[in-house]
Amino acid sequence: MLIIFMADINSALAQRVIKGTVYREGKFAAGVTVEGQKGKLPYMTSFDGIYEINVPANCKFIKFTWIADDLSKKLDIEGNTSNVIDFSFDGVIPATDKELEGAILKTHSELLNALDKDYMSLVTLEKQFYDQKDYKSALSPWRKLYKTYPKASENIYIHGLKMYRSSIEEAKDHTTKFKYIDTLMNIYDHRIKYFDRKGLILGNQGIDYLKYTLENENLTDEQKKQIWEKGFVYVSESTKLQKDTTDDIVLLLLMQTTRGLYSVGKFSKEKVIESYDIASRILNKHLEKEPTNADIINIRDIVDQIFQSSGAADCDALISIYEPKFDLISSNIEDLKKMVRMLDRQNCSASPLYAKASEKLYSLEPSAEAAYNMARLFVKAEQLDKAETYYKQAIDLEKDPINLGKFYLELGQLNFPKTQIARGYLKKSIENNPNLGKAYIMLGDLYAHNSKSYGENDFEKSQVFWVAVDYYNKAKKTDPSVETEANQKIDTYSQYFPPKEEIFFNGLTVGQPYSLGGWVSENTVIRERK
Repeated sequence: MLIIFMADINSALAQRVIKGTVYREGKFAAGVTVEGQKGKLPYMTSFDGIYEINVPANCKFIKFTWIADDLSKKLDIEGNTSNVIDFSFDGVIPATDKELEGAILKTHSELLNALDKDYMSLVTLEKQFYDQKDYKSALSPWRKLYKTYPKASENIYIHGLKMYRSSIEEAKDHTTKFKYIDTLMNIYDHRIKYFDRKGLILGNQGIDYLKYTLENENLTDEQKKQIWEKGFVYVSESTKLQKDTTDDIVLLLLMQTTRGLYSVGKFSKEKVIESYDIASRILNKHLEKEPTNADIINIRDIVDQIFQSSGAADCDALISIYEPKFDLISSNIEDLKKMVRMLDRQNCSASPLYAKASEKLYSLEPSAEAAYNMARLFVKAEQLDKAETYYKQAIDLEKDPINLGKFYLELGQLNFPKTQIARGYLKKSIENNPNLGKAYIMLGDLYAHNSKSYGENDFEKSQVFWVAVDYYNKAKKTDPSVETEANQKIDTYSQYFPPKEEIFFNGLTVGQPYSLGGWVSENTVIRERK
């Protein structure tokens, strides 16, 4: 009994590696998720449909899922002892590589030494037309070279790619265009097959695939999802193989396809973080070698923007990326600034990491931005005197009116509800940025809050609410983002307007202009309580 029991345990613990190729409609199926029963993490097939998974030795089936079409099938492998198992969604598995039939697998030198006249004639003819950019005439000898002499020269593929790109760009309808795209992808596949350099070529293949397939304004959401999925396989596989030498555009497309698949629920937040981490790390490596390269800087900034707008870049995600790298990042002022900005944009200013980064940045470069970050830190710590000092320093150093509007607004918030001081800062905020709705809202709040300190009776005190509502109206006119809040406050404080009979009793008329003196010192319009 013990022997039988131990045999069962050993059988359950034993692992089996199964590999193979997945097909659909006779073609390689890229981006298919492959899972074994009780297996480990699922595997996604590569651009050429290949998979490799670890499963228990007693695994009874493998599950294949085509994510783009929500198509899932199980393959029964009970009793199948082979470690190479191919699968087709429609049962069509190519028996042989028909493309090799009749092909002469010799290099250019070997063909010349063999005095292959057909080859030399085709090469001469194709090159003549190609150099003249007469691609229509060049395609006939090119096709014969491509089919018969696939291993002769990489120029066959370089020329073919250029000619079919031209055909795609000149195509009059999407059906024709997609046929040319399909041929373009086949040329890339064969180039890899016969001349390797898989990582580099896959990257170029992904660039062309995404560029040409997405140039169609009539794509459905489902079609976009399929394109993103296939494109991701190309660029992610290229990145794995090329590592730190991955092309900058490939890294940009890695982020774009990752965000696209995350937006339709096919990728997790962790996958977005993983792609961003890979892309930003490699781009930073490139910048170490070429720190002033404007193209790399631009791509890095776009990658950052994609990540920030993806919906996956919350505080926890950012902290998980930046915290382990802090010592490395903190030695570079620009990287440190980028980290602080990203944490700020995602409302992470309460995190210890933000505090540590801001303090480090200020010690390295006491700029307006650094002073502003320090001010916010002291606000969080409720050390308001120090916060005000840093806000004022940030204002002294800042030139951008948009930033100045923000700094003055927060300084006004800091001094609320001190009437004269807070109002002075809030009006400075509007002076620098007339479209800053929050500054108008706060001015309205300031007047409403201090209404009891104006005038000698309730009627005079109620007049202050005319001014408060004026500012709420200005807020929603200049900044649509605060319209809901402004309307709510208008509804609330309009109830404190004086009644019509009281206005009449005091010798005033509804609708007339009116000036309030004293500390208010504002012009308004007389209105009655509704």
